[in-house]
Amino acid sequence: MARPEANPSDVGEVQLRLPVVRGIGRGRVVTGLVLALLLPPGVELLVTVVGFRNFAMTMLLQLAVAVAIAAIGGLWPAVVAAVLGSLLLNYFSAEPVGSLSIADPTTLFTLVVFLAVACGVALAVGLASRRAQEAARSGAEATALSELALRILSTDGSLESFLDKVRVTLGMDAATLLGSAEPARPGVSTNWRVLASAGPNPPVTHAAADHAAVVDPHYTLLLRGGALSAQHQRLLAAFGAFVVAVRERQQLAKSRRDNLRLAEGNKMRTSILRAVSHDLRTPLAGIKLAVSSLRQEDVQFPPDVERELLETIENYADRLDHLVDNLLDMSRITADAVNPLLTGMSWSDVLPDALRGIPRDRVRNELQPNLPPVQADAGMLERVVANIVENAVKYAPDSDVVLTSHAGAGITVRDQPASELRVVDFGRGVGHAEVLEMFQPFQRLGDSPASASGSGIGLGLAVAKGFTEAMGGTLVAEPTPGGGLTMVVTLPLWTGHRGGGA
Repeated sequence: MARPEANPSDVGEVQLRLPVVRGIGRGRVVTGLVLALLLPPGVELLVTVVGFRNFAMTMLLQLAVAVAIAAIGGLWPAVVAAVLGSLLLNYFSAEPVGSLSIADPTTLFTLVVFLAVACGVALAVGLASRRAQEAARSGAEATALSELALRILSTDGSLESFLDKVRVTLGMDAATLLGSAEPARPGVSTNWRVLASAGPNPPVTHAAADHAAVVDPHYTLLLRGGALSAQHQRLLAAFGAFVVAVRERQQLAKSRRDNLRLAEGNKMRTSILRAVSHDLRTPLAGIKLAVSSLRQEDVQFPPDVERELLETIENYADRLDHLVDNLLDMSRITADAVNPLLTGMSWSDVLPDALRGIPRDRVRNELQPNLPPVQADAGMLERVVANIVENAVKYAPDSDVVLTSHAGAGITVRDQPASELRVVDFGRGVGHAEVLEMFQPFQRLGDSPASASGSGIGLGLAVAKGFTEAMGGTLVAEPTPGGGLTMVVTLPLWTGHRGGGA
């Protein structure tokens, strides 16, 4: 089966590639043999032409030739050069010259030592070459594994994408990671399930796999695509361990997200119980007291007192309705269940409903006319404006609340043209630390029921921020020049395309 080429477009911009470490090839061996046949006679020819007849120096030159040939062609060309060099030394340099016989036993011993040294040096050079190849191969594998480990630490990509990188690196057609809740045991059937697959026509089954690496008692990595080289076989187990590390890292990240969600849910439930125990019971107690007074048959209230009691019931019912709405909205935001129906509308479209119940003399409408519509959900935008204005009226009781709007160059949301609504009050303002906390659920200025009017459970701004972000906008707080607080709602301009968000 042919192996697929490693195409960068298959798995992203960066891939792991193992450097090719080549040994002494056939070409170098042939070159070494040719030199082994040419250089030793060349040395003897050279010393003969120049009239140099020093046996020891000629022998050293032949030894140098054998070492050079060993470096080029390896062991066997060097052995050929050593044997040929010793024969040439015997014939041309040892007495009697012109004969292979040796008159002096010392010369014979010298030639034997020369041959042994030359072959030993050739063997040492060949061994060093092989050790260098093994070191280069180990370094290449270490580099590949290092890059793989760094990618695990620096990326949060999917397990399938990472498995595909391993598949391409090993030159396989497909790869599959199997997992089991029970550890694999010899002779016992294991219920494996597919955790991730990569490559064409996944997943790989045990029957169709060319390689199966049990990298963990709970995980098995299957590969399909033909034989693996010795270098890739050594890397397979390490790659499998890295794939399992990615899997377990994802599980840890999921567990962390679940724990955070549980913690937020516990905090929300605790805060709701606290709100029910105080802020919701207060209006209920007021309603019950007024109703009980009106139901007394032996007491006749004057019309103005009766009207006041009915007004008390209505006000407390409105407050209770507002508190329940905020609780429900906050639960939707926390559960990611907010789905706005976006359409084009102007800021002034929501003011009549948003300002209902707000004293008219407390709000100044200075919105610019003919501004382009913004992308918003009518109900959500009404709640956003109502909560912000109510908060401004509550915490700046001695100042007017001014509504202004702007659009144009420099006003953007996520690089999209936008428009902003500013709700400006001239109260005492808030500090930097309070600005960071004021959008958190169940946070009130001073975090005390006695603050300002003492009503509300600290959800108004949290709901306003959640709804604004669900519509694709932002809500930020800025200090008002001269004192006070300015809430800035920024929404993208309407482009004519309906959409929804979460």
